[in-house]
Amino acid sequence: MSTRTDAAVSPTRAMLDLVLRAGRGIRWYVTTLMGDTAYATYVAHHRRVHPDEEPMTERQFWRQKMDDQDRNPGARCC
Repeated sequence: MSTRTDAAVSPTRAMLDLVLRAGRGIRWYVTTLMGDTAYATYVAHHRRVHPDEEPMTERQFWRQKMDDQDRNPGARCC
């Protein structure tokens, strides 16, 4: 019967930690790139800069964002 030593577990655990950290980084990048965090970022900014004003609702935020993109498409393809 063989027993696992800390030396055998450590490299495996280190590799697993590296893979998990990379996965979290990729998930963060994709959700940020796709705009999934845009409203939360807006609310955090609004509360920090304008603490006495109520931020837009999420529906209002996305409507304004889409309207702004329609008025000024920039580098969008469509």
